[in-house]
Amino acid sequence: MNLLTIHAGHFKLDGGAMFGVVPQSIWKKSNPPDENNMCSWATRCLLVEDGNRLILIDTGMGDKQSEKFFSYYYLHGEHSLEKSLHQAGVDFADITDVLLTHLHFDHCGGSIRYNRDRTATLPVFPNATYWSNEAHWKWATEPNDREKASFLKENILPIEESGQLAFIRQGNELGENIHIELVSGHTESMMIPHIRYKGKTVVFCADLLPSVGHLPIPYIMAYDTRPLLTLQEKKQFLEKAVENEYVLFFEHDPVNECVTLHRTARGVREKDILNLNDL
Repeated sequence: MNLLTIHAGHFKLDGGAMFGVVPQSIWKKSNPPDENNMCSWATRCLLVEDGNRLILIDTGMGDKQSEKFFSYYYLHGEHSLEKSLHQAGVDFADITDVLLTHLHFDHCGGSIRYNRDRTATLPVFPNATYWSNEAHWKWATEPNDREKASFLKENILPIEESGQLAFIRQGNELGENIHIELVSGHTESMMIPHIRYKGKTVVFCADLLPSVGHLPIPYIMAYDTRPLLTLQEKKQFLEKAVENEYVLFFEHDPVNECVTLHRTARGVREKDILNLNDL
């Protein structure tokens, strides 16, 4: 097995939205905002080479939305999903599985593209099985008023229409080295992959823990639909992570790729900051 970081680009979101009730005077120490109170965030995907499978976890936001849409998110940097995969020697057709932790646009938008004249949509990965789960799929395709701006039908429905959609159940493994756990504070039934790698467990944190700056328990995004449930899920996860010496892989941290954890007087905090190549 091999793990490769796939950088799909950077974008900006409001710092207050990303840190919820935590005052700016505190969170800005870890994530400095610009003059508009916007902070930079990564869309860091993960490629898992496991035997004859090439599994891509999340796909970033893609490039098919309108210029007006992207103007809200200040895309920046040189990275893209296609460039990063090609740098890794991987073509879209090589991907066998796409595991979508959840269907918010910044996690699944890169899964679908328009054809040349923008009259139809096509899967970016023509030979891949796209994995979601039944509870989250229903939640995303029948969205509530709060989240419907993040569940874009052009990112989601073409997956099912292509015949490439499959559902995974909690407790199932995507291959013998990837175990899926579900959490529902951020959105219903978000999938958190736990990957057995070089004698360690690497956890793709998705939006349970977007960055190192979100390790403190009260640092919960305003985007979360059930913040008190997130609080409980974070507590349980961090205790388990320390106990089992997990390596956390951050999807959105603009700088830090991975950390290990330890207990401190202030609670569970980062111990070592590292990259996958350090393992």
